[in-house]
Amino acid sequence: MDPYTTIKGTSTAEITEKKSRFIGQAAHVESEEEALSFLEKTRSEHRMARHNVYAYVLREGGRIRYSDDGEPQKTAGLPVLEAIQHAGLHDVIIVVTRYFGGTLLGTGGLVRAYTLAAKSALDAADSTVMSCCVELTLHIPYTLYEQVLRLAEQAGAKVVESDFAEKVDLKVLVPDTESQTLIEKLTELTRGKAGIMVGEPFVTAF
Repeated sequence: MDPYTTIKGTSTAEITEKKSRFIGQAAHVESEEEALSFLEKTRSEHRMARHNVYAYVLREGGRIRYSDDGEPQKTAGLPVLEAIQHAGLHDVIIVVTRYFGGTLLGTGGLVRAYTLAAKSALDAADSTVMSCCVELTLHIPYTLYEQVLRLAEQAGAKVVESDFAEKVDLKVLVPDTESQTLIEKLTELTRGKAGIMVGEPFVTAF
């Protein structure tokens, strides 16, 4: 699995355009079920709003969806979707709620307002890179500690836990694509005498 960028948790931003309020809410979701649940929650919170426009991009099945929710075609949902895509994000939904202020904005004004609300919500979010990783648990002598650290660094790995007792116990997080090479180098360095436990690959922020 190639690394991908998403956001952490949720974020909110609000803009005003000719007395219309546009409230952008972005959230990290990992399935269509989660995306639709967030959408329904937002609709429930803003039952009195004129529109709840949304777009989401999921890695699961390469699914992409958007809705203008009653706004003129391609003036609302598509600009929100493009904000997500231009940011290079996946597993993200944005819902932009509009409270009508009494003045028509025109198609150009709507596109600008929905784009800005979506981008503002993303600007308020914390982004993170997700990668498929493997956790290695190492049991090594002190004499090899520095060399092991160098090999881990060369593989793009991170030491997430250290325990210095009779020997050194390390937990190392390494990208799955580099795990086999690192294991081979560690085995060669320790002449097969180091204890190396290999976990199952999993996706995490890295």
